[in-house]
Amino acid sequence: MGCSCGTTKNGAVSGCNNNGACNTGGCNKMNVFDWLSNMDMPVEDKFKVVEVRFKNGRKEFFRNSENYNFTTGDAVVVEVPNGHHIGYISLQGELVRLQMQKKKVNNDDEIKKIYRLAHQKDLEKFEDVKKRELPTLYRTREIIRDLKLEMKLSDVEYQADNMKATFFYSADDRVDFRELIKLLASEFRIRVEMRQISLRQEAGRLGGIGVCGRELCCATWLSDFKNVSTSAARYQNLSLNPSKLSGQCGRLKCCLNYELETYMEALEDIPKIEGPLLTEKGDATLQKTDIFRKIMWFGFNEENTWYPLNIQRVNQILRMNNEGKKPASLEVDVEAEKIPVQTLNSDLARMDQKFKGKSKKRKKKKTGTEGRDPARQNRGNRKPKGGNQR
Repeated sequence: MGCSCGTTKNGAVSGCNNNGACNTGGCNKMNVFDWLSNMDMPVEDKFKVVEVRFKNGRKEFFRNSENYNFTTGDAVVVEVPNGHHIGYISLQGELVRLQMQKKKVNNDDEIKKIYRLAHQKDLEKFEDVKKRELPTLYRTREIIRDLKLEMKLSDVEYQADNMKATFFYSADDRVDFRELIKLLASEFRIRVEMRQISLRQEAGRLGGIGVCGRELCCATWLSDFKNVSTSAARYQNLSLNPSKLSGQCGRLKCCLNYELETYMEALEDIPKIEGPLLTEKGDATLQKTDIFRKIMWFGFNEENTWYPLNIQRVNQILRMNNEGKKPASLEVDVEAEKIPVQTLNSDLARMDQKFKGKSKKRKKKKTGTEGRDPARQNRGNRKPKGGNQR
């Protein structure tokens, strides 16, 4: 990754000149922060082993036998088998002791020493040597293609003394590259070392941006690669789609292990469902589980509705099924008894019967008076003709 500080000089990136301790973390791969750098450490008992960083974040331990006063980011000339190499101080002090214990590196005579600080001529020569890496990479790939070897060459690293080159490759099976070493040694006039790396290490050396929008973990801080299995995706209720679960290396993403322990602890309270829940309404099948909210959704085969149940209710139904009982539904154990409609309206029915006879009597009385002849009804009101006559 290039420097993200944005400082340029004569059109070229000059960096922040912060002696390797970049504030943005983008000046180098596997950048570390020495949180003990501002603390006063005992000078007499100062740990003499330092951590040196090389190309693509590769780090090794070297002994400061001459007690040089180094600063993080200084270029130093270190001892390597049959020559010397140039690296940069990445860590020193008591944190190096912890790193050696973590990586199980013994503090013995196997640790090589640091010769001195790198001079300007050393750095200029090293820059000229690094210019050979890219043409060597392209030419070696052509030779591999002509030899029809089943291997993938990912990187080439030249030693600072221009006497040795390390070729990093990845392959699924063992590769017989004896003929390849002969051709490379005769063509480039160097000693050749073939080093096989895994696909995860290859992705870390090449770098890139992940689907999360950030730099790859293997290219920035992750150095120990653990085994990742598909069960990690199952426990987290992730879709078992290889295109979504695979990283740029073609293997399962390392981040599947980051939250696995949290999911495993939350799954201890979730009941195991080996079959559908039996109810009088039908068989309910598990559709989805919210692990952290501890809610499980069940649905019937003939319905499209999902019913959310907490784990207490699910355990209760499971106990009833084990006892040979079935709840009325997922929500209730016994369905409420429905009172017939006739019983509810019995009072109204009796009132209707009571007042039904009275209404008929009133109706009959009205029809008796209305049926008479109006001429007869008014006959008694008439005055006789000639009543005043004598």
